[in-house]
Amino acid sequence: MGQLDGKAAVVTGGSSGLGAATAERLASEGATVFLTGRREAELESVVSDINAQNLDGEAIAVLCDVAQLGDLDRLYDQVRERSGRVDVVFANAGVGRTAALGEISEEDVDWMFGINLKGTVFTVQKALPLMPDGASVILCSSINASKGFAAMTIYSATKAAIRNFARTWSAELAGRRIRVNALSPGPIETVGLRRLVGGPEQWAEYNATVVASIPLGRLGQPKEVAAAVLFLASDENSFITGTELFVDGGIAQV
Repeated sequence: MGQLDGKAAVVTGGSSGLGAATAERLASEGATVFLTGRREAELESVVSDINAQNLDGEAIAVLCDVAQLGDLDRLYDQVRERSGRVDVVFANAGVGRTAALGEISEEDVDWMFGINLKGTVFTVQKALPLMPDGASVILCSSINASKGFAAMTIYSATKAAIRNFARTWSAELAGRRIRVNALSPGPIETVGLRRLVGGPEQWAEYNATVVASIPLGRLGQPKEVAAAVLFLASDENSFITGTELFVDGGIAQV
């Protein structure tokens, strides 16, 4: 039996990267995973790949922009119709863009705050009526919430706020025994990170400089973040709430 047999999970931001890897891992442990994303073709491809593995659970694609409340309503309508409950929420959807102080635009602020903050708030709030006592909420923060990186003002601010959501919501939901924890990845090798860094030359430079500062000497892999999400989602995490779990190779710790 899997650790999540018979449970339903929502994973946002699942078209690639951390969300896709997490959906696969949760499905392998028996969960029905409602996987969201804004890029329909990529999302459908991820779900098809997961279901082709004949895992104990399954993945269901839901086209959804978490910054649009109507999309979230449609997501939870599907969850209600197909599962009647949601035991695990991994609020993973997020975006980032570099901009030095003095060059930050209003559009930068609106875009990142809209998806990273507004999207996280309403992903969780709209799930609450479907969540049983003892459910688990995992919020995707970042080492940017703890460290200062040039040209990352707005992104880092959103991730620091998400870290605080875990503290506030764990206090608010303690009476229902709903655990809320933040997951803070470090440099993880994903399509999104490559896109943020730039072209091949920038990626090579990034690897040369960043990897040298990671105590474990390499970038992380999405499956390693997925393993941490599984721990926070499962009953193995029964006495942990309000905390922050770093999956960062030690870069924010040493």
